[in-house]
Amino acid sequence: MTARRSEAPAALALSSLAMAGVMLLPAAPATAGALAPWAPPPLNACGETGFDPLAREPNPDAPPPPPPPPGDNTIHIQIPFPQFTPVEVPGPRQDNTRIDPAPLPEDPCRNPCPDIRTDGSPRPENLPPETDPDTAQGDTEDATADPGATEPAPEPAPPPRADSGSGGITLPQIQIDHLPETIPIPVPGGEAPPPQQQPAPAVQPLAPAPVAAPVAPVALDSLTLVNQVTGHGSTNRTDMRWSVDGTDLGLMWETQPGQIAVVFGDTFGKGWEPVGAGNGDQDWRSNAIAFSSERDLSKGLTLDTFAQNSRCHAAEILASRKVDNFEITTIPTSGFALHGRQYLTYMSVARWSRHKPGMWWTNLGGLAWSDDGGSTWTKSEWARWDNVFGLGRFQVMSMAPHDGYAYMFGTPNGRFGTIGLARVATDQVLNKSAYQYWIAGHWVPAIGPDELLATPVVSGTAGEVSVRYDASTKQWQMLYLDLDRHALVLRTATEPQGAWTDPVPLLDLAEYPSAYGGFIHPWSTGKDIYFTMSAWNSYNVYLMRATLK
Repeated sequence: MTARRSEAPAALALSSLAMAGVMLLPAAPATAGALAPWAPPPLNACGETGFDPLAREPNPDAPPPPPPPPGDNTIHIQIPFPQFTPVEVPGPRQDNTRIDPAPLPEDPCRNPCPDIRTDGSPRPENLPPETDPDTAQGDTEDATADPGATEPAPEPAPPPRADSGSGGITLPQIQIDHLPETIPIPVPGGEAPPPQQQPAPAVQPLAPAPVAAPVAPVALDSLTLVNQVTGHGSTNRTDMRWSVDGTDLGLMWETQPGQIAVVFGDTFGKGWEPVGAGNGDQDWRSNAIAFSSERDLSKGLTLDTFAQNSRCHAAEILASRKVDNFEITTIPTSGFALHGRQYLTYMSVARWSRHKPGMWWTNLGGLAWSDDGGSTWTKSEWARWDNVFGLGRFQVMSMAPHDGYAYMFGTPNGRFGTIGLARVATDQVLNKSAYQYWIAGHWVPAIGPDELLATPVVSGTAGEVSVRYDASTKQWQMLYLDLDRHALVLRTATEPQGAWTDPVPLLDLAEYPSAYGGFIHPWSTGKDIYFTMSAWNSYNVYLMRATLK
C-alpha cells in the first residue's frame, strides 16, 4: 500500500504517532511478547545477505551499543509553506513500452545484466528494531511529494544558554522547521487519452441476500516464513534481475491455468537502501507485475519474470502523476481473470498522512484491464468510485469472481474503515451501473449514493483486505490487517455477505513488528494458507505459510 502504500524514519514514512483514540490499542497477547532467539542474517543460495523480518534478541557477542546521545533540548515547530507546482492536465499517456526479455542465465547466481547492476551491493545486516506496531504499519509517503523538489534546510537553533533566572537550568530552544506543502496548479497538458464508450445503463433489480449460518471457526496450528520473495538476498534476486530492490504488497491471482500474476506496490531500484520506502531519485515505479508458475509453494514463491520496459528492469504498469496533493501514486489492490481478460483494482492516492499512521487520502478507487495477459493495462474511465468529500466506501478494494458474479469488498481510504460489499455480473465488470451493494440483507442496485450505505459485513475496521473463494472447503476466506488485534487475521464464511467467523490471528505484530499487507495465494487450500507479507522495516515481500487445525 502501499503504498503506499507508513512509518519510521524513512523518506516515505507515514509519520509518527497521533490521534489518541487510535493509539489506545489493546495490548498484545501476553504470550506474544517474547523475542525470537538471535540468528545471523539469512543467506540465499548465492551467499547474498537477505532480510529477517522477525523481532529477535540482540546478538550476544556484539559489543554493547554506545550510550545514547544527550537529549535534544529543542522544541521543533513545523510551519508549512506553499510550493506551487504546475501539473499538466491531461497528463502524459501511459508508457506501454515492453520488451521480450532474454531467458535468465542457467546459473541462478550469474548476473544477467552486469553492465546495468553490479553484484553484491552492500546492505546493512541489522536493521533498526521496530517493536511498536503502531509505528510500523506501512505504505509509502512523505518524500514522494514532489521527488524533484528541494526542501530548505531548517533554521539552525541557537546554542543552549543558561537563563540567570532559572538557577542555571538550560531552557528549551525553539526551532522553526519550514516544510514545503505542494499546491498543484493545473495547466494545459498534452493529448487526451482516447475516449472509452460509456456502458449502457444496466440497473439490476433489488434481490434478497440474507446471511448464512456461520461455519465452524478454524484455529492456527503453525506459521512459517517460507522465503524472502523480493530484494537483495531474496531467492529470486529481484534486485539483480529486474531492478526491484525494495517493494511491497504482492497481491496475486491466477491469470491462466498454471500461471500466477504477482503485483507489487511502490517499487524502488538502484540506489535504494532500507529502512522503509525510497524516493523519486531511486528508480521509483508506483507498481510492477511479475509472473510465477511454481506450484510447490513449500519451496517458496518463485518469480519467473516481470513485465519489462528495458533489460533487467521491471516496468510500471499503471501510471501515476507522482505529485503530492494531486496524485502521489497509484497502488493496485487486487486482481482476477474473467473470460480471458485480466482485471486490477487500484487506488489513486492523493497524499499520505504525516500525522496518523496507516492513513492516506485517495482520489478514487477504480478498475483497469489487460488483454495481453497482464503486460499492459488500461484504466477504465467508467468503473471508478470517486472519493467525494472523503466519504467513498470503496476506495481500497478486493474483488473475487465466483458463480457468475464478481464480488467487491471495499474499505475507505486508510486502514480504519469498515468493509462494505458489492457484486456485479461477470460480463458487466466495467459497468458501474450494473453493480449492486449489500445493504440490510439485500442486493440494492447502484442508484445515487447507495454505495455509501453499504452495510459492514464484519465488525471492526480493516486494512488491505484479501478475499478468495476456496473450492476445497466451499468457503470464502478473508485476510486483512486488524490494528485492534495487532495481527493479520483470517475469517471464513459460506457466503460473501457472511456470517463471517470471528477473526483468527495468523501473524502477530509482536513477532513481525513491521508487517502489513497480507495477500492470499490462489493455490492455497483450506488447511494451508499461503500469503505474502510486507515488512516496512526491510520494505520487501515475504511468503508465509499458515497451517490451520
